[in-house]
Amino acid sequence: MISYKTNGTCAKEIKFEVNGDKVNNVEFVSGCPGNLLGIQALVNGLTIDEVISKFEGISCNGRPTSCPDQFARALKEYKLKI
Repeated sequence: MISYKTNGTCAKEIKFEVNGDKVNNVEFVSGCPGNLLGIQALVNGLTIDEVISKFEGISCNGRPTSCPDQFARALKEYKLKI
């Protein structure tokens, strides 16, 4: 399980697994439960690049980032390490 500490969002951490290039078992710690459960269900089985392209740059309530954007950042950071 990979863990990413978020910055500037209600969710404090994102945990996820990557199998090959597919994202699985995403879990947001804290944040808006309904929305984040929806995100978890939608991204399960998508490729890393699909998730990044859909979520990168999304803002939340006037903030320069959001939980989806933070997840895209986590995945980009993961790609740099592999």
